[in-house]
Amino acid sequence: MSTPPLTETDQLTGVWQIDPAHSEVSFTVRHLMARVRGSFSSFSGTISVGDDPTRSSVRAEIDTTSVDTRNAERDKHLRSADYFDTDTHPAAHFESATVREQEDGRYSVEGFMTVKGETRPVTLHLVFLGVAEDPWGGTRAGFRASTRISRSDFGVMGNVPLPGGRALIGDSVDIELEIEAVRQQ
Repeated sequence: MSTPPLTETDQLTGVWQIDPAHSEVSFTVRHLMARVRGSFSSFSGTISVGDDPTRSSVRAEIDTTSVDTRNAERDKHLRSADYFDTDTHPAAHFESATVREQEDGRYSVEGFMTVKGETRPVTLHLVFLGVAEDPWGGTRAGFRASTRISRSDFGVMGNVPLPGGRALIGDSVDIELEIEAVRQQ
C-alpha cells in the first residue's frame, strides 16, 4: 500500500517567520468620497502551523510609526494622539485564538487586535497561496488576508465634522495583508 502524496497544506506544518521584504500590510479608508491607501513598512510575525491547520496560530506586530500614505504631513498627523499616538503606542498587535477551515484553501482566523492600547476581536479572512522552494534553499509559504475594522473601536478618533452630519474620514478601515513567510529550521 503506497503513501498518499503530500499536498501543499501538508507541507505547511512548522514555524514560519514573516518576511517583511516580500510582504505588505496595507489599509484603505474613505476621505470625503474617495479612498486613501496607506501601508506600514515595518512589521514582524510568526505563524505556527499544526498537522491540522485549524490548530495553527499567528502572532504579529506592526510598527505604527512606519505608517506611509505617500504624504509626509498626513503621516505625521497619523502618528499624533489624534490617530495612532505613536509616542505612547508605537506598535499594534494581532494574536490568533481560533483558526477555522472554510473551503478551497480559505480560512477564518479569529483573534485579538490591539491598536492604541485597545484590544478587540477581529476575524481575518485568509487564503493560503501555496508553498515553494526559493533559490537559496529556503521554503516559503504565501498567504493573503483581509478584514474590516471600525477605527473608533480602537480609540482612533481623529476626524472633522462636515455639513449634513457627515465626517471627513470614514470609520471603516479595510486591512489587507500579503504575506510571504520563511520556514524556520
